[in-house]
Amino acid sequence: MTDAATEPVVIEETRNGVRVLRLNRPEKKNAFSTEMGWAIVNGVDAAVADDDVRVVAITGVGGAFCSGADITPRQPDDPPAASLEETIEMGVRLVKGMRLDCHKPVIAGIDGIAIGAGVSLAMCADIRMASSAAKFHPGYARVATSPDAGLTWTLPAAIGHERAMRFLLELEMLNAEAARALGLVGEVAPADGFDEAFLAYCERIAAVAPFAATETKRLVTKLNPPDNLEAHLRDELETTLRGLMSADGNEARRALREKRTPVFTRR
Repeated sequence: MTDAATEPVVIEETRNGVRVLRLNRPEKKNAFSTEMGWAIVNGVDAAVADDDVRVVAITGVGGAFCSGADITPRQPDDPPAASLEETIEMGVRLVKGMRLDCHKPVIAGIDGIAIGAGVSLAMCADIRMASSAAKFHPGYARVATSPDAGLTWTLPAAIGHERAMRFLLELEMLNAEAARALGLVGEVAPADGFDEAFLAYCERIAAVAPFAATETKRLVTKLNPPDNLEAHLRDELETTLRGLMSADGNEARRALREKRTPVFTRR
């Protein structure tokens, strides 16, 4: 049996001009960690520098995309937690790296659950495909905090202000077809054989003339970032962490574990 601790948290492979980054924490349904974030940042940077790579594909292993930020209580033998500044730096690099600094199309393949940070990561991609088994949940408000990783920018840009507000605050789990109707994804493919269908689509985009693909992304992307994207991303992350560390944030997580309705005190 393979020791999960020795496995990379992101597996990289390349096929036919597509650099595939697979989130690899199946025991936690690919819950997002700072280590995973940096692995994605480095993977995207490496793909940008490789002239043989024309598309970056992000997907998960084990029938899940990403179950959100890993907020399980830390154990005494866990490695030291990342500092606040490192966490913010990673988040800024991740969003800017995928959306602005990566001049190649980034495509997300969502199979299974995408919750909270998983939705944010998917929305950082230029194109999204879901399997018929995919499920989407906003996550953040459920633990008494606000979105991060660019979601307050990417989501309204994709689906509009009111739809974004409804999705983020109504806290409903959406199936793949509902997510497509809302505009979270552009296509739904059968769960059976999804990985091959997803990679075949990525290869189709990789076959487009490189100048056409990169300049199209540059021109489309430059139209809608916030005036100071880095400041906005930092504001998001600082606010998210403040919410998680609040009394209401702690109460929300306890209520989730205890399967009860939380009692908020505005603290």
